[in-house]
Amino acid sequence: MLALRWYAIRMAPSLTRALTSMTNGSQSPPDMSEVRSRLRAIVGASTNWSDHVQAMHDRKALHTLLAKRQEDLPPRKMSDSYIEVILPLGSQPELRETYLNVHNSVRFGRILEDLDSLGVLICYTHTKHEAPLRSPLSIVTALVDKIDLCKKVIYPDCDIKFTGNVSWVGKTSMEVKMHMLQVGLHDSAYSPVLDATFVMVARDPENKRPAFVNPLIPEGPEEEEIYEKGESNKMRRVDFSSTSLLKMAPTAEERNIVHSIFLNTLDTRTVSFRSRVLPPNSVWMEDAKLKSLEICHPQERNIFNRIFGGFLMRKAFELGWATACSYGGSRPFIVAVDDIMFQRPVEIGSLLFLSAQVCYTENNYIQIRVHSEVYDSDTREHKTTNVFHFTFMSESEVPQIVPKTYGESMLYLDGKRHFTATMTETREVEKTTAAP
Repeated sequence: MLALRWYAIRMAPSLTRALTSMTNGSQSPPDMSEVRSRLRAIVGASTNWSDHVQAMHDRKALHTLLAKRQEDLPPRKMSDSYIEVILPLGSQPELRETYLNVHNSVRFGRILEDLDSLGVLICYTHTKHEAPLRSPLSIVTALVDKIDLCKKVIYPDCDIKFTGNVSWVGKTSMEVKMHMLQVGLHDSAYSPVLDATFVMVARDPENKRPAFVNPLIPEGPEEEEIYEKGESNKMRRVDFSSTSLLKMAPTAEERNIVHSIFLNTLDTRTVSFRSRVLPPNSVWMEDAKLKSLEICHPQERNIFNRIFGGFLMRKAFELGWATACSYGGSRPFIVAVDDIMFQRPVEIGSLLFLSAQVCYTENNYIQIRVHSEVYDSDTREHKTTNVFHFTFMSESEVPQIVPKTYGESMLYLDGKRHFTATMTETREVEKTTAAP
């Protein structure tokens, strides 16, 4: 499994041509500013807010370039979409300032923004047409399937390298594997920091209907195994969704857990189901949440004139981090991000409400769920846009979170499911790493 995880990093040097050849003939990997410039050029987006609406209107004419069937599109290899990008924190102090946090390390929320931009560009590279200057596809992030970190601290004054490629393709969707590495403090070698799996979807020029993407042909046993992993990831997501607590009752084991928590909080001095007592070193779930509000300004728009998905992830992560910090009483470290579903776009001018909740704890781990919704002033309705799941590790053991209502118990079980999945995968990787 570990060999697959870092296979893309070790791919042949010839694969780096994918983006290098697109940036003024430069022989060195581009940086993130070039990634975003390239995205604007591919779509035809304007950097001026006043011209942006017209630019999006002009994209309608690209509708004729869409393929009627996936079979009409030429197949691609994994190497065709491979990209390397440098984040020169070591050599550009002015850039370093925008990534710095109060603990003198890199803001992980900024990394989420970079991963989102890179993932979209990788997919555009996979679907690149030779003839048209602009792509007829609108490629957007549908899901952050998983981000696993293997380092607690990201240094603010050492260069970072991102690599990635398309690893699986459906009819209108693409899975993207990305890896982040950083130069060490005392040597010039890159070492792994995280790996991420995103799912992107392709839509028509107006971002209204699905559009076909180029099929992917794996080459060799390693790529075939990566592709099969992408297929199994899809099936895992379908299974996880079908057994959601919003659709099905908890399992027998989960029902016992909820009932055990309930019995542990009953006041033995009374004979009442209503009388509840908080156990020692515990916190009621209702007292472990933080909320925030964002006004969605034009400066945070993406290339399709909606609010940038990376911005939403950064804001959700930072609220989740603050919640974990206030709950644990010490600095938390991000361990994993998983199952971020982009359910609907966020329009410019929206009021975005974010609510972070501690939903599960175990030893020094804190599972945070962040719910985001937009408020429609015309209909006075709140509509869910995203649900984010973050696993944090505190420096010391944290209080037990205790649900009181049935709804909170379902949040608790959902958090436990996400935490268990994260820890299971982490242990599997550790076993693979330790194997001779």
